[in-house]
Amino acid sequence: MHRRLVVSLVTAALCATTLTGAAGAASAAGSASAAVNCRKVKCVALTFDDGPVADTQRLLRILKDRNVKATFYVVGSNVQRNPAVVRAEAQAGHQIGNHSWGHADLTKLSAAKVRSQFSRTDAAVRKAIGRNPTTVRAPYGANNATVRRAAGRPLVHWSVDTLDWKYRDSARIVRTVTAQTRPGDIVLLHDIHRTTVSAVPGIIAALKARGYHFVTVDQLFAPARLPVGKVTYSNRAAYRP
Repeated sequence: MHRRLVVSLVTAALCATTLTGAAGAASAAGSASAAVNCRKVKCVALTFDDGPVADTQRLLRILKDRNVKATFYVVGSNVQRNPAVVRAEAQAGHQIGNHSWGHADLTKLSAAKVRSQFSRTDAAVRKAIGRNPTTVRAPYGANNATVRRAAGRPLVHWSVDTLDWKYRDSARIVRTVTAQTRPGDIVLLHDIHRTTVSAVPGIIAALKARGYHFVTVDQLFAPARLPVGKVTYSNRAAYRP
């Protein structure tokens, strides 16, 4: 009798543990699969160009501490020098985009050289993280039919230009983003400038206070797919609260 009671109690405990674990797993799965709907809530995509550089690591810590995802448009030659940083970006859940190999004005290059700018960067990113970037950003936003064909993917530019490369002033960058950002916007920033990285905590705080969710470029447009070989600047039109 005593033995049967012990067996029953152990069985009940195991069943309870299994059910609790299953419920917890289901809850975690539900939480993980709950995507932000940028048609219903205010979303913004912060994008960082021209890295990776040493200070990109500081930016990654800032984003991690605030649970913010971003998109990095990387320059292939910098990826080759800093593959571990690109790997850290991808492992943290950020999106990686192709920003050419040497940041040249691609409209001044031959078709073959434009293709090389993108393919060399693809190869460097693929070596670092095991996959190609899903989108492209042309340096300076300069593009023509040759560039768009060579990209072979959507080109993603921006709707909010912080001019952070020109005005190395963190407070000014925060004010610009806060004043100009609308739901569905893509914000242009550069992680190669320390003043920009220093501005990010203020940008996040200001936009969170206004109810914004921070998403990657692909998440900003989900479930839609961006058109290949065309330039996209924002997803403002999709926001219908």
